[in-house]
Parts: sequence; C-alpha cells; structure tokens
Amino acid sequence: MSAFRLRLLGLLGATVAFLADQATKQWALAALWPPYEVVVEVLPVWNFRLGFNTGVTFGLFRDSAADKVWILVAAKLAVVAFLLVWMWRTRHRAEALALGLVAGGALGNILDRVRIGAVVDFVDWHHAGWHWPTFNMADVAIVCGAGLLLFQGARGSPRAGRAEG
Repeated sequence: MSAFRLRLLGLLGATVAFLADQATKQWALAALWPPYEVVVEVLPVWNFRLGFNTGVTFGLFRDSAADKVWILVAAKLAVVAFLLVWMWRTRHRAEALALGLVAGGALGNILDRVRIGAVVDFVDWHHAGWHWPTFNMADVAIVCGAGLLLFQGARGSPRAGRAEG
C-alpha cells in the first residue's frame, strides 16, 4: 500500500472516530438531560446515563484536574501530534488505522474539555451493583486503536519494504 493510501486510511479512521464521538455526545446531551438522573436501559447490564468527567482516564484525579483543563488539553494535543507523526511515517495498514482511531478519539475528548471543561460520558456498563466507569465513543475508538496496535505488535513486524496490516 502506498504511503498516500496509508495516510488516507489513518486520517479516515481519525475522522470517523471523531465524528461518531461528537454525534453520539450531542445525542446524549439532548436525550439524557439532566445528568446523572435520566437513565435509559438498553440491556440489563447496559444503560445510557449522562455524566461529565473532569479528571483523566476513568475519572482519576477528578478533583485536582478540574482546574487544570488547559494543562490537560496541551498534554493531550502533544500526544495527538506524536501519534499523527507516527501515523504519517508508518508502513503498515493496521498501525495507520489504529493510530488514526486513537488520535480521532483523543481529539473528540479534547474538544469536550475546551468547550465545556469536562468530557461527556454516557455509556454505563454494570452488573450486580458494580459499574464500570462511564465512557463514550471516543474512549471506544481509543481502546480499539490501542488494542489494534498491541495486536499488530504481537504479530511481529512484516518483512521490510512491505506495507501490510
């Protein structure tokens, strides 16, 4: 696969991740208001419930991160820039797509922090009173992209000069 097509694949992954995230968050903000009160049961272990994460991953550092939005935004933008440079240089389809998914998801969460100071979360998985931290489609894209990167790394590097995925 040509370098142009690899870049296009990565950018397509980033665009789809970003747009799906923002569209679903707009739905959640409209359909699940007020936050933490409206619950839509999808399955016995899956709800839609609007929440806001002012912390970092899984709501960690919620109290200490809330007043440091711009520090978080700057750090995340630096990570996205690193991922995009890596994506631009890769010679592997799976890696290009994976990096695009992670970058697109990160950009979706960054936009939330800039617009409202917190990340919009609404997917709530639970069982027997235990709830996984609420998440969104940007988080899904990031986890899928990271998983694809791990899978690609575990498969080993294809022969030099071949663009495989």
